[in-house]
Amino acid sequence: MMHQVLVVEDSRAYQNYLSQQLRQAGFDVICADSLLQAKEIIAEQPQLLCAILDYCLPDAQDGEVIDWVLQHQYRVIVLTATFNENVRESVLAKGVVDYILKDSMASVSYLLPLVHRLRNNHNHKALVVDDSLTVRNHITYLLNQQYITTIEAENGQQALELFEQHSDISIIITDHDMPIKDGISMIRELRTTHNPSQLAILGLSGSDDRTMTAQFLKAGANDFLYKPFNQEELFCRIHHLLEMKEAHLEMYRLANQDALTGLWNRRYLFNQSCPSSCSARSVAMLDIDFFKKVNDNYGHDAGDSAIRTIANILKIYFPDDVVARFGGEEFCVQSCAPYEEFTQRLESVRCRVEKTPVVHGDLKIPLTISIGSSQDKGSLEQQIKLADERLYQAKESGRNRLICTP
Repeated sequence: MMHQVLVVEDSRAYQNYLSQQLRQAGFDVICADSLLQAKEIIAEQPQLLCAILDYCLPDAQDGEVIDWVLQHQYRVIVLTATFNENVRESVLAKGVVDYILKDSMASVSYLLPLVHRLRNNHNHKALVVDDSLTVRNHITYLLNQQYITTIEAENGQQALELFEQHSDISIIITDHDMPIKDGISMIRELRTTHNPSQLAILGLSGSDDRTMTAQFLKAGANDFLYKPFNQEELFCRIHHLLEMKEAHLEMYRLANQDALTGLWNRRYLFNQSCPSSCSARSVAMLDIDFFKKVNDNYGHDAGDSAIRTIANILKIYFPDDVVARFGGEEFCVQSCAPYEEFTQRLESVRCRVEKTPVVHGDLKIPLTISIGSSQDKGSLEQQIKLADERLYQAKESGRNRLICTP
């Protein structure tokens, strides 16, 4: 999905430069150079990610465009050529995302990551933990302005319970002094199962104790702020934590996912383990029949298309299981489903592949696969070895078949 950004800027040179940078970054940009033009655009009710507004326009000298756009519930980033503390405070109080000094083209180096952050924030959920309803409401409002979904807890114990119910929480923002369970105790408990790269935690405290920063960080918080905090500083800290979390996830993905198919790779397969609820692990090994002929007859691009086709079919039939590209045209599936159900799905995959030719340009290339499976007790390596032996039997006995028993 391409996100729309409205740019209202009367300097044609700056408008062109900014819109060019945003388009190169993958955004759909709508431009205006006056309040009148901005009103015409807003009247069409576009689905804007945000609006980037110049504070001073020819027909709106005192930031009137900001109020107009905010009235229509859009996120606003304000640009201004001069810094004025009173104006800055009044603009931030309106509920804008940020206030950026337009002192040079270099300001875009701060603006572009901010727009990217707004887009990425749709993927994040925050848990706000504070015994003060006023503080929770304030932080929740600020986070919602940044497209961060938010849930609230009034103490550490309630937060732990909510965290168990919401596995998609990215960041926790927590006070310390709370009834039942304080913030630092809660963090220590969370860190027994979730490291700082998996879950970002920002500590808050209104205490006069200057050791509070060290206490939070030693307990496992990623960062800390004293109350009352500055809105801009809160956003900077949260943005930094989410950037670090996303960077870690990207590195993890690059290390553990196959680039061609998006499936897990061998590294991930051998480093993961079944969930504790798994009573019996089933494993299957499968590969594409006569794959070398596909490459020889149609080229390696066609071979890549064939591999991606098999991967996509496996994702359909095993959405909740571990599916890995084992190497070349070979795949491995690990499941905790009952063995009969598992083998039935494998047979469905085999039939689906047989009926699904690979579309490559104007060509339709027929494919079949051979499969071996096992559910014998033992290590993953032992199960894979047995499944691979049965895969070899399937190949030897004519291909395009599943062998699940000796």
